[in-house]
Amino acid sequence: MGDHRHLRLAASRALLLAALVLASAPLAPPAHGEGQTQQVISTVSIGGGPAGVAYDPAKGEVFVTDLRNKTVDVISDATNAVVARVKVGTGPAGLAYDPQGEVFATNALDNTTSVISDASDTVVASVKVGGGPTGVACDPSKGEVFVANYLGDTVSVISDSTNSVIATVAVGRYPYAPIYDPAHAEVFLTNALDNTTSVISDATNTIVATVGVGGGPTGGALDPAKREVFVADYLGGTVSVISDETNTVVGTVKVGTHPTDVAYDPSDGEILVTNAGNDTVSVISDATNTVVATVKVGGQPSGIDYDAAKGEVFAANNADGTVSVISSAPASSTSSSVPEFPAAYLPAVALIAIATAALGSRRLRAKS
Repeated sequence: MGDHRHLRLAASRALLLAALVLASAPLAPPAHGEGQTQQVISTVSIGGGPAGVAYDPAKGEVFVTDLRNKTVDVISDATNAVVARVKVGTGPAGLAYDPQGEVFATNALDNTTSVISDASDTVVASVKVGGGPTGVACDPSKGEVFVANYLGDTVSVISDSTNSVIATVAVGRYPYAPIYDPAHAEVFLTNALDNTTSVISDATNTIVATVGVGGGPTGGALDPAKREVFVADYLGGTVSVISDETNTVVGTVKVGTHPTDVAYDPSDGEILVTNAGNDTVSVISDATNTVVATVKVGGQPSGIDYDAAKGEVFAANNADGTVSVISSAPASSTSSSVPEFPAAYLPAVALIAIATAALGSRRLRAKS
């Protein structure tokens, strides 16, 4: 009976991991909306299943994980074209830029984090972390990188000088994404199954507070101007607004279906939220904590990040293999692409679930 319970738990974790990483069967890309304060001005086709997004200000490039092709694709923000493709581990999911000139990419299915040099667009190290790593964030003041281990209920702390794990922090169930807050030297960590956000001190690598949020929290972003953290509640269709002064929820914003990731736009004082369930990005004013625009993007948008140099937002559309470039500038028909991944494929959600459940089954058989 014990083995059966463990197998069921492994399978349920795998399925929820797959759903939250947002890989699914392709959908037809919707038409772009009109008359919005923010608009899609370009669509970059990369093929595969784009998931996480990170902006590299030193190079003017945007890094995008591709779940199905096991790569990280590099987009030039000058041309909105793919300029490099870096082979990484299995199930690449989250991304974080480290100002020392590296990008950290989590590989959810082989429990590693790839370290990519942005000078050469090559993997320079692979770091073993906990089970099912998803989200990742850099703490540049400490030279540390925090990785959420979704299947391990822990956070791995990596030194970016040695590319080795120097601490492991036990957190809530199904930790999904860390968000770094430099004002308090803390990391906010969403726990998808507990409906909480753990607050970790980077001085002690211990939890100093736990904040109850909405259902199934996934991605998030810090608004340093307001000293607030915006957390996407995937199951609740809301965004929880946390004050980093009091570590309490000070607002809840209704957005689209299955909000997944969040980016902060300082130029407009706005928060942008991907909604995987209805193929949109909600634009929230941080002055009023209300939705001021809804932008139609590609199929199942997941990761999102802000490009400060161009004043643009890049949203990865997992189901149709594209990245939408959003701006308040007038829309154009600009498009750039690389060869498409074949449309007929086993949905990546199934691949992740099967592979992760199989890993759990093999571990149980090895113990028996």
